[in-house]
Amino acid sequence: METFLLANRWIHITAGFIGFFVAPAALYVRKGGEAHRLWGRIFFWAMVVAGSTAIVSAVYHGLTFLLLTGIFSLYLAWFGYRSLYHKHLGRGEARPALADWLGVGLGTVVFAGTVVYGLLHLRQNPVPVVFGGIGLMTTLRQLRSFRRIAPWPAGQWLHNHISGFVGSYIAAVSAFSATSLTFIPFPLNFLWPTLLMVPALIWVQRRYKAKFAQGHRPADVVEVRIQPELAPPAGR
Repeated sequence: METFLLANRWIHITAGFIGFFVAPAALYVRKGGEAHRLWGRIFFWAMVVAGSTAIVSAVYHGLTFLLLTGIFSLYLAWFGYRSLYHKHLGRGEARPALADWLGVGLGTVVFAGTVVYGLLHLRQNPVPVVFGGIGLMTTLRQLRSFRRIAPWPAGQWLHNHISGFVGSYIAAVSAFSATSLTFIPFPLNFLWPTLLMVPALIWVQRRYKAKFAQGHRPADVVEVRIQPELAPPAGR
């Protein structure tokens, strides 16, 4: 078991290290281009591995907060990835898949539990309330979108894609900071990535929304490719 846990730890560190440096590369290059897709895929799978290994370690050691952080990062990476298959929802040409409903339902339950856990331990650790609250707002907003019969607002899938991947990166940096940057006092060691990156995320989102409100299409802003999973039937 010790050998397994040691291997799990090093796999987690390696995946986290890769994701830590790959995400800025994906943000820097042209959005939707080949390089962006390559770095984005590497980041997604790095977060899947890092989140999964964190969950394994948390379950074995009984670390509830680490478990919730791993799930938080995993869900947001999945949320950002799945949004790429939602382009047709903006045209009213498709409905969310079963995987989308199951994912957002499970996320809602987990994040609601995270908020409750945080409230019960608020004096010792306020961080779960922050992370759980962000996650819960994300899943509830997505549930409303999935129930929407009319086409999604222009570029909604793009907003979700950005929010999911940036949110997952924030969670990864927060975990790294909490475990490695010991000179930063608690709970600032967990929260500084959120305080630093969320305002930038909001600024980017508003910028895109302003362009869409002026009549620009997502294809005018980023390179758009329709994922084959939700491609419309022939003749449409």
